[in-house]
Amino acid sequence: MNVRVIAATHCDLRTAITENRFRQDLYYRLTMVEIRTPPLAERSGDLALLVRHYIQHFARPFGKPVLGLTWRAEIVITRHHWPGNVRELENVIGHACMMAASERIDVRDLPDYLRSVNVPSAEAIFSTDTNRETDALPSLDEQEKRLVLEALSQSNGNQSEAARILKIGRDALRYKMRKFAIESSTTQ
Repeated sequence: MNVRVIAATHCDLRTAITENRFRQDLYYRLTMVEIRTPPLAERSGDLALLVRHYIQHFARPFGKPVLGLTWRAEIVITRHHWPGNVRELENVIGHACMMAASERIDVRDLPDYLRSVNVPSAEAIFSTDTNRETDALPSLDEQEKRLVLEALSQSNGNQSEAARILKIGRDALRYKMRKFAIESSTTQ
């Protein structure tokens, strides 16, 4: 009989062996190939991709036109430490998709234990612009212009370097400079 066993655990088995909580002989039988997957808390870069995947996974079966998260829900999701790892995230997004009443999942759609996270107002996050209403986000054009100006400032007006910083082509940078009436002489 040819049998292969795939086992998973959230415990550090080497530590468990030294503490006599796991049999050493069993460990060596199971560990021909050991793959360590870091917890979700250590993979914050994967969070947005996983959220998008689970929204698509749950929105269709629930018949909901959910497209994404509000900025407030995004803050709550990114601040959480995810002790239940990917399975906890899957359950949270499934719950939120089921409860969502609009195209965007908001904090009110999340499970109760996540709603208690303190979410700052938009003014607190974007305090550089005081003429904006408290709960409004800056427009995409405002954010884009600020990024272009910052890249040009960091590169001392060198457009090729600013384009590399923004990870766009030089022609695209020049287009954006014309669009936002940014003159090359004002950036140096």
